[in-house]
Order: sequence, then C-alpha cells, then structure tokens
Amino acid sequence: MKSPYLIRRMIKKVDIQEIVDDYMAGTDLFTVSVKVSADNCIEVLVDSPSGVDLNSCADLSRAIESRLDREIDDFELIVSSAGLDLPFQVLPQYLKYIGKEVEVLLKTGKKITATLMAAATNDITIKYIVMKKEPEAKRKKPVTVTETYALHDIKTTKPVIHF
Repeated sequence: MKSPYLIRRMIKKVDIQEIVDDYMAGTDLFTVSVKVSADNCIEVLVDSPSGVDLNSCADLSRAIESRLDREIDDFELIVSSAGLDLPFQVLPQYLKYIGKEVEVLLKTGKKITATLMAAATNDITIKYIVMKKEPEAKRKKPVTVTETYALHDIKTTKPVIHF
C-alpha cells in the first residue's frame, strides 16, 4: 500500500526531453515544447511537416510512461500536436508554413496577414498586398510588399485557417 506521506520525486524536464528525443529519432516529428510543472504535470507538444496523428501522440505517450515509474513518480501526462490555434514556438513550425498564409502580430501591435516566404533562426520574410495611392493617381492600387522581421520584434505568428 502506498503511503499518503511519501514525498514524490520531481520529474525533470531534461529527462522528459531525452525520452521524447529518443522516441522521435528517425521520424519527421519535432518537439514544439516540453513543460513539467512543480506538481509533475508533464505537457509535450509535437509537430511534423506532414501533420501529427492521434496514433503518434498515443505512441509517444506510451514511450514516456514506459520510462517512468508510477510507484515513484506521481505524474499527469499530456501529449498532443501543437494545434492550429497556438502561436509558433520553434523554427521547424515556421519552415512547415513557408508558402502558406500566416498572421503575424508585431510587438508594436501591428497585425499582418501574409504569405510566409522564408524563415531563419533570427528572422522571417513575409509577402502581402497593401492598397497604395500613387501621387498622381486617383485611386489606390494593390501593391505587393515583401518585408523581413526579426523574431524578437514579433509577438506571435499563427497559421491562417480557411474553412
């Protein structure tokens, strides 16, 4: 019988990340985030260029559970895909959406819906259309704008989903 007075061991994020990395080796999955709270609630978010199915999440969950001991480690485990409504957190997410429409919210508050053209470690390049009036023209005309933003100037980037 388990004593209610046993002190549970704090699970370390680095240990969970190692299990996740071992599981994902040789797959196209990548880690978006691994969080372990003070009360051992483990949350793992993963993604893939081809998408993440329920079986991949279930298999990863079983891989993590198989390397932890419920008798020693009292924990809650959540494994899921990053989700379409969550902001990008890692470079592979940006790379997955190159050529697709994204919503970029700058730290200045400016929101831009654009096509993601390129992504690198420190910045992204987007292309979008603005209506601009030339000095001699009577009406505004659509003009394509391509801009590069440093990641530290961006508050969030999310995919635009059309139904």
